[in-house]
Amino acid sequence: MGSQIFTTQIIIILFIIGFCAGTLSGFVGVGGGIIIVPALFYFANQPWSTAVGTSLFILAMPVVIFGLMNYWKAGDVNWRYGLVIASTFVIGGFIGSKINQAINPSIVKIVFGCIMIFSATMLIRNGYQEIKKDDNASKINTK
Repeated sequence: MGSQIFTTQIIIILFIIGFCAGTLSGFVGVGGGIIIVPALFYFANQPWSTAVGTSLFILAMPVVIFGLMNYWKAGDVNWRYGLVIASTFVIGGFIGSKINQAINPSIVKIVFGCIMIFSATMLIRNGYQEIKKDDNASKINTK
């Protein structure tokens, strides 16, 4: 399942994927689904479900501990919210993996793409509105 000869080229690709995903995870809190899964699929020729499974394996490892420590030191971790989400995340992860294994991988890709488009659209819209609000506030303050 998803095995491949471990060549120097694959190792370099995996290093790049890991570095990019780790950097984005520490920077904006994403990496697994948005970077690792598509990158394993497109650049490491892994089947979609293997890419998802590998991403979950990576996220299960304590790779986020140093990023978490920095946010914790700054007081930017809501432990109560996190514990509630983490406990239900386990259940959702189990159900989601069952659904992934039961349906056509092409449908999973379409759903994933739609979620990314929706998320990107909302983030861009919100960022643009905040910039406009900041610009309007600075214009008022300079008068």
